[in-house]
Amino acid sequence: MDSATSEVPAARTPLADAAETGLKIVVVGGFGVGKTTLVRSVSEIRPLNTEEVMTQAGAGVDDTAGLRGKNTTTVAFDFGRISLNERTVLYMFGAPGQERFWFLWDRLFSGTLGAVVLVDTRRMADSWYAIDRLEHHRTPFVVAVNRFDDDTARFSLAEIRQALDLSEDIPLVDCDARVRESGKNVLITLVDHLYQQALARELTP
Repeated sequence: MDSATSEVPAARTPLADAAETGLKIVVVGGFGVGKTTLVRSVSEIRPLNTEEVMTQAGAGVDDTAGLRGKNTTTVAFDFGRISLNERTVLYMFGAPGQERFWFLWDRLFSGTLGAVVLVDTRRMADSWYAIDRLEHHRTPFVVAVNRFDDDTARFSLAEIRQALDLSEDIPLVDCDARVRESGKNVLITLVDHLYQQALARELTP
């Protein structure tokens, strides 16, 4: 995945005094789908990331099929922050996508209000584990299709929804993880989804 087009903040941005609601969310998905790029592009602080250059030790362990130019990998968690408005702040945790790190995901989901599942249509089957674990934990989530420049297949959202067997109540959106406004739109979609779910619970007798 190419690096983010948005500039990484040069210095820490102070949290607004009016901020009163902090939401922990996670960004999950397959290996090389663009999770680190999404966190990096939207974070208002210099994000903490744990990307390392891939070495020969990963050969035959990490599946790089279809990931042309992929030479780094996340070995722990990414972390970033974004203020959606004066009162609501998202704390973002990006999870490593390699299968050998999946055992960390259940712990990461603890205390999480919602999640973004990032999908690469070239490796759509890699999304199944993330969706399965989120459903197991009953964690609300949205699905964002990261459209790459060479995404020649260009499946429609309806086709992707069917392929992933997503119910109609799960938001599904296109995005470009490299572009700040596009990534921010994904996060706003998640917050709206969380709000609608909370409202529905309040209205249920």
